[in-house]
Amino acid sequence: MKNLRYLILTAVLLIATVASASAQTKLATVDMKKLFNRYYKTRLAQTSLEGRKTELRKEIKDMADGLDKAQTNYKQLVEQANDQAISPDERAKRQQAVTDKANEINNSQNSLNQFQRQAEAQLGDQSQRMSANLVGEIQKYVADQAKSGGYSIVLNSASVETVVYANGSNDITATVLAQMNAGSPIDLSTPPASSGASLSMGTNAP
Repeated sequence: MKNLRYLILTAVLLIATVASASAQTKLATVDMKKLFNRYYKTRLAQTSLEGRKTELRKEIKDMADGLDKAQTNYKQLVEQANDQAISPDERAKRQQAVTDKANEINNSQNSLNQFQRQAEAQLGDQSQRMSANLVGEIQKYVADQAKSGGYSIVLNSASVETVVYANGSNDITATVLAQMNAGSPIDLSTPPASSGASLSMGTNAP
């Protein structure tokens, strides 16, 4: 009987402790994905990334055009080397020119392939760095709003693993977003144009 009373008393004290802790802990939710996508600096970063992608595409096209011209020239050299009317010495010279041109084309193709790989890696690195910097800025805005609002914990409502249920009453997304875009130099009333070089939140994203 004494053990039962002890267990009941312990349970009551535990419930009271949890209730007290819950009363002192003020929770809020925020949609980090929405903040990231609607932050004006994200749009500026996307525009910058698209500009760099356009520059790289032009460089690749110029290299590919040069390669096409070299291949056309190679075919002409092959035809000239197969001319039966020329002397053996001249044929040997032309065959050497064909070999040299083939080596030139092979080197140009390798350079083009390497440049494409480096360009893709460069764009990926630039996107990740921009995303990481933006997420860091957003987290600071959230932290500042949490402090001013007296929130002890802010949960990311965009992550299904983090929030099982939220009624939205303590969601501070709109407030934080308004502070983030207060000094925006661009018009945010219209959605951004679709871009092939969008910033991926990747592993640095919330």
